Amino acid sequence: MAKKKSTAAKKKQQQAKAAADNVNGAESSNGHEDETMPVDSQPSPVTETSPSPEPEPEPEEVDPVKKAEKVKEQGNVAFKASRFQDAIELYTTAIELDPAEPTYLTNRAAAYMALKRFKPALADCQQAAALQAASPQPKTLVRLARCQLSTGSTAPALSTLRTVITLDPKNTAALQLQKKVQDLEGHLRNFESAKGRNDWGMARLALDKCTQAIESEGGDIPTQWRLWRIELELARGNWDAAGMAANDALRSEPNSPDVLTLRGLILFLSAKTAQALQHAQSALRLDPGHEPAQRLRKRVKDVERLKEEGNVAFKAGRLEEATEKYTEALDRIGENEDEGKGGHIRAMLLSNRATTLVKLSRHEDALQDTDASLELNPHSFKALRTRARIHLHLEKYDNAVADFKQAIEQAERDGSSGDADVRALKGELKKAEIALKRSKSKDYYKILGLPRDCSEADIKKAYRKESLKHHPDKGGDEEKFKLVVEANSVLSDPRRRERYDNGDDEDGMGDGMGGMAGMDLSELFAQFHGGGFGGGGFGGGGFGPGYGGRSYSGFR
Repeated sequence: MAKKKSTAAKKKQQQAKAAADNVNGAESSNGHEDETMPVDSQPSPVTETSPSPEPEPEPEEVDPVKKAEKVKEQGNVAFKASRFQDAIELYTTAIELDPAEPTYLTNRAAAYMALKRFKPALADCQQAAALQAASPQPKTLVRLARCQLSTGSTAPALSTLRTVITLDPKNTAALQLQKKVQDLEGHLRNFESAKGRNDWGMARLALDKCTQAIESEGGDIPTQWRLWRIELELARGNWDAAGMAANDALRSEPNSPDVLTLRGLILFLSAKTAQALQHAQSALRLDPGHEPAQRLRKRVKDVERLKEEGNVAFKAGRLEEATEKYTEALDRIGENEDEGKGGHIRAMLLSNRATTLVKLSRHEDALQDTDASLELNPHSFKALRTRARIHLHLEKYDNAVADFKQAIEQAERDGSSGDADVRALKGELKKAEIALKRSKSKDYYKILGLPRDCSEADIKKAYRKESLKHHPDKGGDEEKFKLVVEANSVLSDPRRRERYDNGDDEDGMGDGMGGMAGMDLSELFAQFHGGGFGGGGFGGGGFGPGYGGRSYSGFR
C-alpha cells in the first residue's frame, strides 16, 4: 500500500516538473536544459489556457448583378419621391456594377429628363438603344425620340419614331410625338425659306415658333438656333435685340468660338472696335484655326487703322487724303444686308467723310453721305448737325431747322455730348430760323447777289451793278429795280442791316424810305429828280445827290 502511494507521489512530481518546464520555457534552442533555473525551485502553478479562436469564414462573394438590381430599386424609390439627383446617382452606381443592362440607362435618362437635362438623357437613351439593337424596345425608342425633339434634332427623331411605329403601329405616345416633330420641321422649313428670300420678319416669326415648340417640351434650344437669332436681328438692323441674343447665346455656350465671333461682329458693327477685337482673339485662343474669327480680327484692325489715318489727315488739313482713307475704310466695312448694311461703324465713317466733303465745298456729295449715315443710325447728333449745316448752305432752311432741332434733342439724350455742344447747336438753330424767316419774305443779299458777310463796299458796288441792270430806262424790269433799291436801303444802313440779320421785321421800304413802298416808279424818280427821269435819266447826270443819301453821278 505504501509502495503504491510512493509511486503515485513520484509520478505526480514528474508531471508538475513537466508543466513547469512548459510554462517557463526552460528548454533552450539547442535542446539542452536551462542551467540558470534552479533544479529545486518550485514550479509555477499551471494555468488553464483558452482554446484558439476558430478562423472566421470567408465572406461570400457579392454578385454585382444582384447588387446592381438592389441599387436600381433604391433609385426607383428616390425617383418616385422626386429626389431626381439622388436617383441619378443610384442609377449611375447600378450602371457601373452592370454596364450591360439597358434598363438602368433608360431609368437614369428619365431622371435627367425630369430635371430638363436632355443632352445627358439623350446620350443614355442612345446607349440603351444600342444595347437593345437585337430586340428594339418601343419604350426606349420613344424616350430617345423625345430627347431628340427636345434638343432640336428633328430628322433623327422622325427616324426613331418610324421604327417605333413599325414595331407598334398603334403606339399612342409615338404617334402624338410624331405630330409634334412634324410641326417643328414645318416651322424650320418656313424659316429657311424666309431667310433665303431675305424676308427677315417672316424668318423671325418662324424661328419664334421653333423656339416655342422646344420650350413647350422644356428642352434645350440648340446653339445653332441661337446663332440664327443673332443673325436675324443683325439683318434687321435691330442692334439692341442682336446684342441681347448674343449675350444669351454666350451664357449658354461660353466657350463656343462661333458665339464669340458673332458677338464680336455685333460689337464691330456697333463701332466698338476694341471690344470686337478682344472677342475675335478669345475665339482664336479656343480654336486658333477658326476662320471667321481670323477674318473678323483682320477686318477690325484694317478699319480702325484706316479711320485713324483719315482723322489724322483731316486734322492736318489734307482733306483729299482724308476722304480717300474714309472711303477705303467704308469699302472694308461693306454694306451687306445680312450685316445691317454696315451698322453704326459705317454710319460713323460716312459722317466723317461728309464733314470732309463740306470743307471741300462738295455739298451735294456730303448730303448724300449724311442721308446714308442717318439711315443707318438716326440718333447721331453729329450727323444731324452736319446735314443741318449742309441744308443751310443749300438754302433748304426748313430742313436745316428740323435737323438742328433733332440734333439738339439727341445731344441732350446722348451722355457723351456735353453742354457746350447743346449750346452751340442752339446758336446754330437760331441762325437757321432767322434764315428761314428771311426766306419767307425777301432775301436782300440774294437780290444784290451778295454773300451774307459782304462789306459796305461790296454792297455799294453790287447796288450800282444791279440798279443799272434792271433800270427800266435801260429795258430792265421795273419790279426788280424796286427790289434792288429796297435791298440797298436796308443793307447800306448798318443799324437796319443788323436788325435784318437778326431776323427782326425789316421792310426796306418802311420808315427808312419815307413810306415809299406803295409808290410807283414814276413817283420814286420824281422825288429823286424833282420830277420824272428828265432828258434820258441815267444817260445824263444819273441820280442826284438826294438818292439814298449818296451821289452816283457818272457810273455806268
